[in-house]
Formats: sequence, structure tokens, C-alpha cells
Amino acid sequence: MTADPRAALDRFVAALEAHYHAVSTRRGDDDPAVDDAYEVLADAFEVYEDALAQVYSEVTPFFLDDGDDDGDDDGDDEDDDEDDDDLDAELDTDLEGPDLAGAPADRPADAPGQAYQRSG
Repeated sequence: MTADPRAALDRFVAALEAHYHAVSTRRGDDDPAVDDAYEVLADAFEVYEDALAQVYSEVTPFFLDDGDDDGDDDGDDEDDDEDDDDLDAELDTDLEGPDLAGAPADRPADAPGQAYQRSG
């Protein structure tokens, strides 16, 4: 049976809405509605991800943390911090955007740059 990515996306978006509603109307730190909405959202994401993979051989750039601590932590938090700093610097550069002061004459300086295209 072939998965329907569009139906899976609709379910995922509905789960996002339900999760937001549960969080925004929570009745305390341990509100079971938030936990339930979290589980439904995680499930809907996995169904959507699987449908994309089956039909289009594509995936999203997200992953779910299964919460299992498999003991791979070698205690080397310093390297993790350096990796985070590298990612932060990369994100800062990406967010700054292109220097539009030198935009070609046929494109105004305030025109948006090229759309992001995923490589690979």
C-alpha cells in the first residue's frame, strides 16, 4: 500500500495545531493533554516522514529525539560546545543574507535574493 504524503501532511499540520492548543491552554506543568498532544504530533511527523520517503525518496531536515540515553556521551562537552559555536556562526552568517549594496543594476538593492535550494 502506497502512503499518501498529502494526507500525512494534513494530519501532521492538524497535530501541530492540536499541540499548540494543548500547550497554550495547559492547566499546569503536568497537564496530560500536552503529553498526549506531544505523542500524537511525534506520530504524525513519523508518518509524514515515512510517506515522503516512500513516494518521493525525500526526508525533512528534522529528527525526533527518542529520549533514550544510549550512553554514547563520552563526557567531552567541550567539543560539543565548539561544534555548537561553529553552527551558531554559520547560522549568523546565513541570517545576515547577501550584501545587496552591490546588487546588479537590473535588480533593486532591496529585492530578495535567490531562493534557497537544497544541494544534493
